[in-house]
Amino acid sequence: MSVRRVVPDLQCDDLEENRTFYGLLGFEEVMNHGWVMTLASPDRPAAQLTFLTHDKTAPVVPDLSIEVDDVDAAYAAVRGSGARIVRELKDEEWGVRRFFVEDPNGRVVNVLGHRAPAGDGGAGG
Repeated sequence: MSVRRVVPDLQCDDLEENRTFYGLLGFEEVMNHGWVMTLASPDRPAAQLTFLTHDKTAPVVPDLSIEVDDVDAAYAAVRGSGARIVRELKDEEWGVRRFFVEDPNGRVVNVLGHRAPAGDGGAGG
């Protein structure tokens, strides 16, 4: 299993206000679902910030997100360790499979993988 990216998740009241402010520093919107928005550097797309007003399908807003290439393997490893699962593994309607786990410091980590689009034989995502 390998890590693809790590993104801080920042709870906020106003997505537009954050888009405007971080736009001054060169970030551009790359995803927005109305309750969650991701900004990225156009020159370094892996440099990202995610802002959430709430989480649509989870009981809490995570502190950070870690995208891995095999979320099922990550879930099995974390579950086997005895770490506290905050939200069980689930497929989301926006194309990710994810779970939340509490780290040793009490931070909530959103561990995710992108699902392959239907009909592509499992490639990419």
